[in-house]
Amino acid sequence: MKVKSFLQNMGVQLDLAVEAQEVLRGDTQREIPGVKEKKEDYEYCSVTTVSIVDEQGVAALNKPQGNYITIEAPQLRHIDNRVQQEVSRVIAEKLELMLKNFNLTEDALVLLVGLGNWDATPDALGPRVIDQCLVTRHLHKYAPDAVKGGLRPVAALSPGVLGITGIETAEIIKGVVEKTQPNIVIAVDSLAARAVERISTTVQLADTGINPGSGIGNQRKGLNHQTLGVPVIAIGVPTVVHAAVFAFEAFNKIMEAHPNLRTAMNQQMVETGVSEVLKPFEGNLTVTPKEIDDLIDRISKTIALGVNQGLHPGVGQEEALAFLQ
Repeated sequence: MKVKSFLQNMGVQLDLAVEAQEVLRGDTQREIPGVKEKKEDYEYCSVTTVSIVDEQGVAALNKPQGNYITIEAPQLRHIDNRVQQEVSRVIAEKLELMLKNFNLTEDALVLLVGLGNWDATPDALGPRVIDQCLVTRHLHKYAPDAVKGGLRPVAALSPGVLGITGIETAEIIKGVVEKTQPNIVIAVDSLAARAVERISTTVQLADTGINPGSGIGNQRKGLNHQTLGVPVIAIGVPTVVHAAVFAFEAFNKIMEAHPNLRTAMNQQMVETGVSEVLKPFEGNLTVTPKEIDDLIDRISKTIALGVNQGLHPGVGQEEALAFLQ
């Protein structure tokens, strides 16, 4: 069965650019026109930068033109301070690089936004990260003498979700942007993955903005330079996987073990069966591990640690660790 057509027919949106590229390249591993890739290896993690450089790449991956940096650290699923600290250093390094690419100085105001529902654990990543970030805008404004060098002005909010506030998230953020006039917005959100092993072990940084809820079929208004008037960096972590993907992989495994079934069962039959099973959920059922509470707690601290180091040049890792709850 062809994974690309299955995902398209089932309406599954791939949040991770690296997964979209993997699906498109398939087993041939051919180069994709308009898309460049760079890989880096660290002791506990690997980094893949996918750059969509022109309209060909945009059409191929169905994502906006820009840079998508994916940090993968399978050992993040376990309690290991060495892994957490290395991943946070890489997040800080890549975040600093993106800020420099936008020509932002150390006194540029940053608005951090934690997207998601704080009452639903798989969707609570954004608010959890914000809770542990160092905010300093008020100090720069009301107590400038108390601010040490190397502390960038940073403001933060967790706007909640439409079902809680009755207000579109983009409307809240746009209002705050118009009032506070930040130089850039950094949005943190939960994503949906194709591969279950990427849950809580993969971090994507993108300089293209974000569409909240797109990965689970709940498309909301995009947060990007066009809608907010300032650049938007998105930091996301997969916390759920589509149930349709599990079904696809299960059928593939069965057919690999019993090749004779390929003549009796085609992809359309599989898609019809999966659609019927997911019909009560309008095709948008997602699943998450039972230990998601611990995973979210761990990865949110890792991201906050990286963000605090990446935004504040004067904050080292030891100081950044002190801000974690």
